[in-house]
Amino acid sequence: MLDQLTLLNENHRPLVTEYFSRFPPEISEQTYTNLFCRRKSRPIYIAELDDTLAFLVMGITEKKREFFLFGPPVGKLSLEQVFEELKGILAGAIRLPATNAEPLADRGYVVQTERDNWDYVYLVQNLAGLSGRAYSKKRNQIKKCLQLYDCRYEPITDRLISECMTMQEQWCAVRSCSKEPGLCSEFQAIHEMFDNFQELNLIGGCIRVDGTIQAFAVGELLHPGTAVIHFEKAMPEIIGLGQLINKWFALYGLSDFEFVNREQDLGIPGLRQAKQSYHPHHLVEKCTIFFSAGEGIHGSLVGGCAEEEYRTRT
Repeated sequence: MLDQLTLLNENHRPLVTEYFSRFPPEISEQTYTNLFCRRKSRPIYIAELDDTLAFLVMGITEKKREFFLFGPPVGKLSLEQVFEELKGILAGAIRLPATNAEPLADRGYVVQTERDNWDYVYLVQNLAGLSGRAYSKKRNQIKKCLQLYDCRYEPITDRLISECMTMQEQWCAVRSCSKEPGLCSEFQAIHEMFDNFQELNLIGGCIRVDGTIQAFAVGELLHPGTAVIHFEKAMPEIIGLGQLINKWFALYGLSDFEFVNREQDLGIPGLRQAKQSYHPHHLVEKCTIFFSAGEGIHGSLVGGCAEEEYRTRT
């Protein structure tokens, strides 16, 4: 079965995007951008099975390093059919929408919720308008920002990419990305994204503060009517800038969409509070499936990067 697996690379873009166009994904992980740009810290293997594409990652269980299905299969085969096709090399599946996973609990599978990886989905008009009492604190922060600084929004084009990357490097210097594995791998992913910006068909917006880019946001189509935001950054010392890029990107960059998926909170308390404060329309619940009781993932499925790896990109 292992000979059916191929390590994802740039040559797979037409194949992956064609499957996603025919079978639009629900979860934020399932875009070619996400899979490709994070491949150095989270290698993805793909298998094409009877007009179905399956993504796999390596996890560490009590026994050994084993493969897990990463998200639901994309195509005509059901989840259980893919389990059968890849029998012998899978230990389970992660990042499965609860609608896919929960029905299997009655069939002998061990199903656990993945609360830290639930996606937050918002109405674009709510983020663009920030109307009503629920958003009064957001509006106040934005008002302070606009009073203190000259802020101008611009769509991201090829000519702005180097400036956005310079800003990201400055953001990482402030946040010590080289010493934080998660931020380090994110830094690598952002570099990959900007290096392939046009090929990935992304939507981006940035804010100049007194003439210098100090915030950016990048997303793309997830499924009809819904965008997904992959990265949103604002220099932390500028009051209200984070709220402003959130609002202006929704207003100017995402006006063609009804909903926007802003990905997960990763179980980080401050990030969870921030995402909840924007009052999501709904959350996409996700689960993990283990094939036997007592299993568990004991190693991170998303690696970091060493300081020297970070420095090669700066």
